[in-house]
Amino acid sequence: MGFELVRVRLAEGKRATLQIMAERPDGTMGIDDCAEVSRVVSALLDVEDPIESAYHLEVSSPGIDRPLTRRKDFERWAGFEAKLETVELIDGRKRFRGELLGVEGDEVMIRADDAGETAVRRVPLEAIDKASLVLTDALIAASLNDRD
Repeated sequence: MGFELVRVRLAEGKRATLQIMAERPDGTMGIDDCAEVSRVVSALLDVEDPIESAYHLEVSSPGIDRPLTRRKDFERWAGFEAKLETVELIDGRKRFRGELLGVEGDEVMIRADDAGETAVRRVPLEAIDKASLVLTDALIAASLNDRD
């Protein structure tokens, strides 16, 4: 369909939600795009029926404080503030927040504060459980400039 998947997540609960985040290669995703993806994916899911229980399908754009799920996300958003959570301890911690510096090899570089001291941390991509941009004035300004 020409869209890139950002994240697919099945959230269990009273009623399960299948969340699909997608965007066009240029980073855009409008309401009509979400509706188009929803129609096509819904039809495919009805035929294939991969989820046994009842669920709600939710299709959305990643939003301004988007999750970072792909290597290219960490590269594209270098210079902006992000928060990362790892599945294992890295330098004695699992949570990092600071300026993304990009990717070197298979590691995300982040300038993070640790007990009042700023240091560049190297976090292996495979160790990242969750990551997202932090909503800041700089991110909002960059988002508004992208629309111009």
